[in-house]
Amino acid sequence: MSVSIVQYYGSQQSKCGYCAGANCSLSHGMHAYRLDCQDYQDLIDRGWRRCGNYCYKLRNQETCCPCYTIKCDGLEFKLSKSNKRILRRMNRFLRDGKRESKPETGDGDGEADADDAIGAPEVTASEPQPQLPDKSPTVINVDHVASLATAQKKPTKQATAPAVEAPTLGSNKSAAPISNKPCKKAKQMRLDRRRAKLGDAASVSTKSISQEKTLRDFLHSDSETNKHQLKLRLVHVHDDEFRRTLPQSFALYKKYQISIHNDPPKDQAAYKDHLQSTPMKNEKPSDGPEMGYGSFHQQYWLDDKLIAVGVIDILPGCVSSVYFFYDPDYSFLSLGTYGSLREIDLVQSLAENVHALKYYYMGFYIHSCPKMRYKGKLSASYLLCPETYKWLSLTDVIRAKLDEHKYQRLNEDPADKDVNEFLAEHLDEVMLLLDAQTCTDYKHYKQLQGADCDVDTIIEYSKLVGKACARRMLYVNML
Repeated sequence: MSVSIVQYYGSQQSKCGYCAGANCSLSHGMHAYRLDCQDYQDLIDRGWRRCGNYCYKLRNQETCCPCYTIKCDGLEFKLSKSNKRILRRMNRFLRDGKRESKPETGDGDGEADADDAIGAPEVTASEPQPQLPDKSPTVINVDHVASLATAQKKPTKQATAPAVEAPTLGSNKSAAPISNKPCKKAKQMRLDRRRAKLGDAASVSTKSISQEKTLRDFLHSDSETNKHQLKLRLVHVHDDEFRRTLPQSFALYKKYQISIHNDPPKDQAAYKDHLQSTPMKNEKPSDGPEMGYGSFHQQYWLDDKLIAVGVIDILPGCVSSVYFFYDPDYSFLSLGTYGSLREIDLVQSLAENVHALKYYYMGFYIHSCPKMRYKGKLSASYLLCPETYKWLSLTDVIRAKLDEHKYQRLNEDPADKDVNEFLAEHLDEVMLLLDAQTCTDYKHYKQLQGADCDVDTIIEYSKLVGKACARRMLYVNML
C-alpha cells in the first residue's frame, strides 16, 4: 500500500457550476500529492471527489446545490427500453453506416424518450469543473516524503503483478481486459450467471432468461462485416499511448467544450491538469484487475477517428467516472448514455475476476439541478447518506423528500451513525509532515510544540476524511 500525502486547504467558496450563482458553492478542499487507490476509494465513499490532484467535498447543508454521491450496482443493473434503443441505434449505424432520420419505436411500447430524438441535444451533462483555489500547495519532494512516511509506519508490503501492456478492447465487443481467450464453455457459464441476475430465478423460467438480452449481448456481436468498426482502447494517463494520442484527445476535448458548454479550454496544459493529472499511481496487486488500479482514458475509435473519451478511475471497489467528452458531430448516437453503458460493461467484466469491483460511480446526483437528474435513471442506483455514509436505494420516496427540501440526511434511522467517525481520542494517531525531514504522529508533534497546535484544523480534516484515512494518510503541516 503506497503512502497518501495531502495538504488540507479548509473551507472553500466559489461560483457554482450548476446554478451559476456567484460564490455560493461551499466546500472543503485539499491537494493530493499522492493517493493510494484504496484511500481514494474510502474518500469517495465519504462524499469526496477529485479534479486532477485537487480533492473536494461539498458542504451539503450550506451549499446552494447539495451533491449526493451516486453509484450503480453493475451486477444488478437492468437495461431500460431507452438504453436498448440507444444500443440498437449504435449497432445499426456500425452495420450500415447510415444516420437515422427518426427514432426507432419498435419496442412495442409506443414510447419515445427525449434521448431518442435524433439531432436533439444529449440528455446527459458532464459535471462542471470545480473552481480551483488560488493558493498553491507547498512544494515537497513527494518520493522522499513517501519514503520517510513508509519508514515511520513500516507497513506490510503488498505484492504486485508485473507490468503488462494496456489492453485493447475489441471491435464493438466487451470492454473486458484481454488475456488468454477463455474456452467457450467458461464464457457461456459466465453469460448464464449474468442472465440469471436479471430476475428472480425461482419465478422466471430458463427459457425466458435466455430470451432476455443483456448488455453484453448488445455489445458482443459479430462486427467483421460492419461498415464501421468501433474499438475501445483503455490507456493509462502516464502511458506512452496517452502521449501519442494527446493531440487527437485534446482537439476532441476542445471541440466538445466549445460546442456543448461554450467554454473553450485555455490550452493543452489546462486540459492535462484537469483530465491527465492524477495523484494515483498505476497499482498492480496480484489480486487486482489485469490493467491495475489508477486513472485511465477509455478511448472510442470509430475506424481511425477518435469520437469519444471516458476519463475513469479504476479502484478496488468501483469504476469511477471522472468526465466524458465526445465529438458533437455524433450526437445522434447519444454517446453520453452509450459511454455510461460501456463503462457499466467494463465494471461487469472486471467483477468476473475481482468480485468486489462491481460498482459504477457516476459522481454526484444533484436533485436541485434538473439537468443533472439523469444520473438517477440507471437502475440499481444508490445515494450516499451525507451523515452516516451508508448507501440507500434511490427510490421515489427519496426523490419526494428531495423535492421538499434540497438537503436531506437520507438515512431515516436516527440510531444509525458513521461507523468510520473520527473522534478526539484518535487525534494522537494522525500522521503529520512537519518539514522536509520530519514525519511524526500528532502525539509526538504535541510534545515538540508544547501545545495543541493547529488542533482545530487537523480535527476538522480528520472528521471529513474519516478515521481510517486520517490514520493512514500523511497530513502536510509545513509552514
